[in-house]
Amino acid sequence: MTPVLDAIVIGGGQAGLASGYYLKKNGLKFLILEAGGQATGSWPHYYDSLKLFSPARLSSLPGMRIPGATTYYPLRNEVIQYLKEYAQRFDLPIRTNQKVIAVEKSENGFSIRTAAGDDYQTRTIINATGSFHNPYTPDISRREVFQGEVLHSSAYRNPDRYRGQRVVVVGRGNSAVQIAVELADSSHTSLAVLRPVQLMKPKVFGIDLHFWIRAFGLDTFPFWRFGKKPPSPSTVVDLNDYRERLEAGNPDQRAMFTSFYSDGLVWPDGTKEPVQTVIFATGYRPDLSYLQPIGALEAEGKPLQTAGISLSVPGLYYVGLEGQRSFASATLRGVGPDAKFVVRKLRHYVKYHL
Repeated sequence: MTPVLDAIVIGGGQAGLASGYYLKKNGLKFLILEAGGQATGSWPHYYDSLKLFSPARLSSLPGMRIPGATTYYPLRNEVIQYLKEYAQRFDLPIRTNQKVIAVEKSENGFSIRTAAGDDYQTRTIINATGSFHNPYTPDISRREVFQGEVLHSSAYRNPDRYRGQRVVVVGRGNSAVQIAVELADSSHTSLAVLRPVQLMKPKVFGIDLHFWIRAFGLDTFPFWRFGKKPPSPSTVVDLNDYRERLEAGNPDQRAMFTSFYSDGLVWPDGTKEPVQTVIFATGYRPDLSYLQPIGALEAEGKPLQTAGISLSVPGLYYVGLEGQRSFASATLRGVGPDAKFVVRKLRHYVKYHL
């Protein structure tokens, strides 16, 4: 007979690992189900040169600091190694290659089925999958006639294949700017934006900006307690002379194009320009279709939740949603506090529903 666990965490990335840390600390019986072959979340799929937007000291999961000097901004591969070591250090019960395809309500809580054909029983669920595998690309007129390459930043790796091309990167966030600046060294690159990029200095009075954000409580301010969502992070940390590069037009910024044509783009003034590649750095959307049958989602697929607690399905929780409890919720530095909060609620639920 399949044992009934206290909790199952869906997703073994940073949010799932942080959840596992607090579940273990509270003595709960649980498993972490990871769809891929290793519990490193989406980090191996990001572009090669990705750099964290916050320094090492403020970017750690609970119980274990990420290596690096106080003001060092870790690179993608360093984060991957850190996540591997984190799972090993705390001996978290992770099962890989367990992509969840169905969740049903059961007598004891929930039944979970994976693509590998395995079934699990659990009293509660923490969904910690993130949204990397559901990239968002806006619907732009006449895209279907464009003969060049269109991709989302989730598929971008490095500038090698784009050398000498005319490239347009859509977006004004950290990833868009990082990618565009990198590409501009070897290709004619523009940023297509709805509004100009906003930059902030990485240091204020010689101290890293993120320390001030933390000191004033902005990073973890509980907007949810006031029925509001945190503002979307749209300001870019100027890590590598981005301001100087943008002001020099390398890359340049242009108002968002209005449509495609067969060989390129049409800009707002009607000018047509041949373009080889368009990269959309336009974010992601949650893909939680396996939770739809149990009534956990709104019509458009967003989870019905407040602060990571399902509003429609008792025993269902979330960690890693953007704006879940604070400005930092979906980040490496933000999932720990959210996981601690959620596990405390989950433990109380398990205690009174045995």
